[in-house]
Amino acid sequence: MIAPMKTSRQNTSDFEALKSHIHGKLVEKLDLTRVSELEGDSLRREIRVVVEHLCDTENPLLNRSERERLVEEVLDEAFGFGPLELLLKEEGVADIMINGPKNVFIEKSGRIQKSDVTFRDNDHLLQILDRIVSRVGRRIDETSPMVDARLPDGSRLNAIIPPLALDGPSLTIRRFGSNPLTLEDLLKFGAFTPEMVMFLEGAMKARLNMVISGGTGSGKTTLLNTLSSFISNENRVITIEDAAELQLQQEHVLRLETRPPNIEGKGRVTATDLVKNALRMRPDRIIIGECRGGETLDMLQAMNTGHDGSLTTVHANNPRDAISRIETLVNMSGCDLPLSAVRKQIASAVQLIIQANRLQGGPRKVTYITEVVGMEGETIVMQDIFRFVQDGINEQGKAFGHFESTGVRPKCIEHLEAGGVRLPNGLFSQRIMRTP
Repeated sequence: MIAPMKTSRQNTSDFEALKSHIHGKLVEKLDLTRVSELEGDSLRREIRVVVEHLCDTENPLLNRSERERLVEEVLDEAFGFGPLELLLKEEGVADIMINGPKNVFIEKSGRIQKSDVTFRDNDHLLQILDRIVSRVGRRIDETSPMVDARLPDGSRLNAIIPPLALDGPSLTIRRFGSNPLTLEDLLKFGAFTPEMVMFLEGAMKARLNMVISGGTGSGKTTLLNTLSSFISNENRVITIEDAAELQLQQEHVLRLETRPPNIEGKGRVTATDLVKNALRMRPDRIIIGECRGGETLDMLQAMNTGHDGSLTTVHANNPRDAISRIETLVNMSGCDLPLSAVRKQIASAVQLIIQANRLQGGPRKVTYITEVVGMEGETIVMQDIFRFVQDGINEQGKAFGHFESTGVRPKCIEHLEAGGVRLPNGLFSQRIMRTP
């Protein structure tokens, strides 16, 4: 029997010691044959009974709250992601950043703060990390010290371990949750205005090709998920991602995911491979979670050869930078195309660029909806249709501003009308627009 826990600063270490002891006892008692017959909640309920009995046996002086916490944490160690479960269950956490076992930070309400959650040591953190990546067929070790993966709730994980990470394993988790934000949620948060949504809905239904541009954490994936809600259930949609995180609601969606090489360096499947294969699968629309390499050229060619209404995202700070970024990514394909030919491909393939930005203090806004008009000489011509203008910073340190319509009538309006989309007169008149 473990001695009763003290009521001093030793509480934490005593609690961890007791938890480790009971976890060891649980492993000894588990009937692996019986465990394999149970699944999900049934397994957890049966093991809970065993853990509760162990708690009563090893330390009967635990109070009710200590006992319940101990039971939950032992179960998390046995079947979940250990200390990480506490953060994954916490409401409002947008990002989890783990810099070694003792330095865990979270982003909540737009602010980064240090968490009380810790791991025992590097080995404990590595054990949890291995449990995560192995469930999605990935691996992380000294020969492959970096990995992208996803959690069961759809959250995205990136990890890097020693010797590349000097202070221990480092994990970054972008939370998405099992219930993605809806169009109504984004309107309520002031990410854009009803007029902007009306135009984007029409553009999606008229099958315009779009690029969503933005920096890390700007809401590109959330915006892509939201826009995809306007795709008809009659369309066959193929998604291509490095780590699957898109949550499309259509009935006819085929999800493809890249694959890293195996331990012998073989078997790698790239986004370029998947795009080329997707073109043979009779897609109506192709959605690439993020263009970050040579697959960008294949995506542009798909947009130019009958796969209208396709979408992708790129990392860029504004629409003009997004065009430059696409040019750079096309050059990574290995095709020695002259810049003028690349720009013609972009100008004929991409019709709208939607810029998302995370402003100071945390607000996420669609800062530009920009139309790609065509070419003038060697230059791609663009025009802003809607934009966000920042007016300042409030007392809480958050940026604020207003949306405005530039007064430009989009060239693509003829395309929308040909596709049966009718937008109200005056939608594009120059004015300041209000969020709900």
